[in-house]
Amino acid sequence: MSELNESATLLRMLVGKLGRRLRESAPPGDLTWSQVSVLGYLIRDGAMTVTDLAAAEGVRTQSMGATVASLLSAGMVQGEADPCDGRKTRYTATSAARARVTANRALRDDWLVRAINTQLSAEEQQQLLRVLPLLQRLADNAS
Repeated sequence: MSELNESATLLRMLVGKLGRRLRESAPPGDLTWSQVSVLGYLIRDGAMTVTDLAAAEGVRTQSMGATVASLLSAGMVQGEADPCDGRKTRYTATSAARARVTANRALRDDWLVRAINTQLSAEEQQQLLRVLPLLQRLADNAS
């Protein structure tokens, strides 16, 4: 295996592990990761149908329907008729959902800031800052 292949494998594993650590830093019994992801789409991108959300997440429409239904019953989303096609329902995040997602993100950000401050030296923190634009490019342009 080439050095680039080994580095790509290591990066994938580290990003996955960091993602799991960030999810674990959220309060126990909070929303599932699928629910958080759906709310993220609705907050970032605005109203979406179950079909739109399923396509964005790469899951079956039936699975997304169950996730949306759970969020609907928890008061985290609300539905309204699609203005272009009244047979479809477009969902939006409620103000309660927005507040919860904001609080959840703040907890994860706090965990990450503490980890960076306690685990990395000042020089290492600068190295991390320098690599962020590269990671952003990979995340934005990966095909």
